[in-house]
Amino acid sequence: MNDLNILIADDDPGMRLVMRKLVERAEGYRLAGEAADGDQLIALYDEHHPQVVLMDVEMPGKSGIECARAIQDRDPRTVIVFATAHEEYMKSAFEVYAFDYLVKPFRVERALETLARIRDRLGGGFGEPVAAPTAPTASAAPVGVPGRIMLKHREGMSFLDLADIAMVMRENRATIVLMKDGARYTVSDGMAELDERLPDDLFFRTHKSYIVNLNLIESIQPYGRWTYVVKLKGLKDDALITHERFEALQKRFA
Repeated sequence: MNDLNILIADDDPGMRLVMRKLVERAEGYRLAGEAADGDQLIALYDEHHPQVVLMDVEMPGKSGIECARAIQDRDPRTVIVFATAHEEYMKSAFEVYAFDYLVKPFRVERALETLARIRDRLGGGFGEPVAAPTAPTASAAPVGVPGRIMLKHREGMSFLDLADIAMVMRENRATIVLMKDGARYTVSDGMAELDERLPDDLFFRTHKSYIVNLNLIESIQPYGRWTYVVKLKGLKDDALITHERFEALQKRFA
């Protein structure tokens, strides 16, 4: 596996030095850049597209929470780790699905363990997957024509069979419809609009950035502190599912 690109961000130069030394000690990482404020962090993110971001919560310009939301809208698969002296931000970190939350002054060993877990999981070392049961058979879709949907996109309009849609996701600040055969459509509908239009006996909102086809779920595997990875049959693209939505999905199959 190639080294993971990581960005660090903190308005305290001393803390950035600690983060930099941490990355140097962590196996399998390459420092892509460092930022002193939130605006600089987003600019560096857009330039380098790192897999991991380690950042403070309180920063000039955009806060760490605001940066996390902006990053998720670009690529929700980016792993975010907060390092802050304030425990009261943990609820906000939970809401943006941070992989971990380090309270300053954190132990170096504790932070290295977090980076090692990220490296292992991004490299496929998820451990034993949780097999997903067979989804219920879909009934007619409430979208005008049973079993089909019309979507507007950059090239015009496409009329798609619902059963062929693998998932809907946010990527690069756009809404993407991914098909079973790997075809991708950048559509004009937002996530909320598609969540309303897609039949809930066939599709399930796993995360604010993902809607998945229940019949294509292959397994669910642990990921971050509050999230899991959803593996889909025949696709290399994964989805994320939050802890609360995972519990709701289990009830669907009870």
